[in-house]
Amino acid sequence: MTDTTLRTALADYSFTKPLKSGAQTIPGVTLQFEEIKPVNRAFAPMAREQKFDVSEMAIVTYLLAKSFNKPIILLPIVMMGRFQHNTMVYSKERGKITLPDLLTRRLGVRSYTQTTGVWIRGIVQNDYGVDLNKASWTVQEAAHVLEYQDPPELKRIGMEHDLMKMLLSNEVDAVIYGADLPDDPRLDTVIENPKAEAMKWYEKHKCVPINHMVCVTEKLARENPGAVKAVYEALVKAKQANPPKPGEPDTAPYGFDAVRPGVELIAEYAYQQRITPKRFSFDEIFADAKKILG
Repeated sequence: MTDTTLRTALADYSFTKPLKSGAQTIPGVTLQFEEIKPVNRAFAPMAREQKFDVSEMAIVTYLLAKSFNKPIILLPIVMMGRFQHNTMVYSKERGKITLPDLLTRRLGVRSYTQTTGVWIRGIVQNDYGVDLNKASWTVQEAAHVLEYQDPPELKRIGMEHDLMKMLLSNEVDAVIYGADLPDDPRLDTVIENPKAEAMKWYEKHKCVPINHMVCVTEKLARENPGAVKAVYEALVKAKQANPPKPGEPDTAPYGFDAVRPGVELIAEYAYQQRITPKRFSFDEIFADAKKILG
């Protein structure tokens, strides 16, 4: 019997390397990996045109896709998560900026719907009482889902602008960074003692903020649900072979119960920030996956 070949876009992690190298195989399924670096370049084509059968996807991109009934299904497996308390920075050369100061400052982020941005704005609003929906925002990119329109009060600039240069030249006062967070001694975090604050947040919420998960097309799920289940089980097996270090938070959990706290929180934050038109429940988000995975 011929294997089912699936176009796949996943980043390089310790638990994906065996699948990419062929050291770990999936009975009846061949993953045809497309090397897209950084992997976030796969999110828009997956959301817009379902370019891949299996794809890593930022959780907020998925929530946007669901808002506009895109034919993709989220699986309960986290590829990457991280604490977000250190992601909003300012230039120390122009004086200290506190969280309440943000309401009267010019803030920048690559995209308003960037998952890191949604997390840090949600944390600042819900844990520190500062509603950044009321702040002044400058953004560069549109959302991965074209139907979504940014709030009209946002200022849009082109990608030719460098947010770091804008920050240092006093064109903006603070910037949110994701994986490209600069290591620059001239910068400081708006949230003081971010590592300690992140640990307090973890104790309260019992999760690490989710960045990327995995989704599949509805077409694949409809035509070959067994392949979807096999891919999920292979990723779980790979994760079990690469567990987090003892005593450290799990930044990439899997399973419905394990991902629930993080998914419910980001769904709430996305609704608060006008990213989604409704507050998606956990059961709504995973209804299709539960039919396949049980």
